[in-house]
Amino acid sequence: MKNIFVINGSASSYSSNQKLITLIVDLTQDTLNIKVFNDLKTLPHFDPELSIENTPEEILKFRKEIEIAEGVLICTPEYVFSIPSGLKNVIEWCVSTTVFSGKPLGIITASAHGEKGHVELQLIMETLMANFTTETTLLISGIKGKINEKGHLADSKTNIALLNFVDAFKKLMS
Repeated sequence: MKNIFVINGSASSYSSNQKLITLIVDLTQDTLNIKVFNDLKTLPHFDPELSIENTPEEILKFRKEIEIAEGVLICTPEYVFSIPSGLKNVIEWCVSTTVFSGKPLGIITASAHGEKGHVELQLIMETLMANFTTETTLLISGIKGKINEKGHLADSKTNIALLNFVDAFKKLMS
């Protein structure tokens, strides 16, 4: 089983992104060992002077999780046509490292719209030299209307797209 580190870009405990992550964990429980990081809002603000020396312990631990993972999945909403500030913050802590370089990556943007945040995150992760393809990125616009009260995808097209995404992500790590 591949070890996957999932970063939840949402600051909300009951977000649609968390529900998607739970669905992915359920879908892959026999093939992927998933560790989910839901604590972006607890991390210190990025400080370039601490990025290389005297780096906060929680940032070192976060970087280590990425380093040891065989793949990383980012599942995030879009906030004001951009990625959430907590996600941007933690990515900035990783810029001075090579933890994302060549790392198999899946990107899901699930939001009301999401297009601009989705493109922005791909540009950022391309700059960090993460390894992803168009098949390992998924934009789910109108997510709140596509997940039912039980946390299941009620939209068949989105369900198929998610299954295809998961397959492509597994293949990328092969």
